[in-house]
Amino acid sequence: MMRKILGLSVVAAMLCVASSAFAAPGLSLKWSFCAGEGTGLSDKTFACASNTGSNTLVCSFELTSDLAQVSGNELVLDLLSQSATLPAWWDMKNPGTCRTGSLAVAVAADANNVVCVDWAAGGATGGIGAYATGTPPSMGSIDNSLAGQHRRLVIATAVPPDALQDLTANTEYFSINVTVNNQKSVGAGSCAGCTEPICIVLNSINLTTPVLENNVFIGNASAAGSNIVTWQGAGPNCASVPTKNQTWGQVKALYR
Repeated sequence: MMRKILGLSVVAAMLCVASSAFAAPGLSLKWSFCAGEGTGLSDKTFACASNTGSNTLVCSFELTSDLAQVSGNELVLDLLSQSATLPAWWDMKNPGTCRTGSLAVAVAADANNVVCVDWAAGGATGGIGAYATGTPPSMGSIDNSLAGQHRRLVIATAVPPDALQDLTANTEYFSINVTVNNQKSVGAGSCAGCTEPICIVLNSINLTTPVLENNVFIGNASAAGSNIVTWQGAGPNCASVPTKNQTWGQVKALYR
């Protein structure tokens, strides 16, 4: 009998949501293009017949009120597979894994965007802080039976002290691109699991400022399912990933 996590929840099923013009402040995640552009995908399919090319996750956000002197974005994304162990194809960062080096981030926004605004005005740098198995209890526990099929991706992007940004409410801001390349998808030395459905959730973005008390933590979707995408169609229950409002200092301490 198929495991209960294979059916999409009501929340995860609502992936085809309205454009950002109808969305409330919060988080959005799409394949290929920023949500506000109207051309991004909620599901990405790949035949896994090539080792070239890449797939891009575009993270964006909207604020409820203006926020001055923003210095950085700190992002948490969760991945969940339908199998009891995350496929080797998705072990794509840490040394010794099947596809080491296949996960990366890019801070440059699409120059053709007409709705999404680059929060950093082209001045950001960024990197991956962790791509870890399971989730410590302090970050919102995930059921022990799901820990092996879960990964949490932690990312930070920032601008120099002399390039702090004043952001406005009700504007969709591009945060960062997460790229997953297609290396080792087919042929000799390929990694199993490229064809398996995966759920990916943009769990939170913490907007930092020079004054800690002014930081703004966003942990909600801008519309039902707007912070959720899938890979290879319907698969695991996206609602199974843990959520917990968390300071960035607490997040960093967990991965030292």
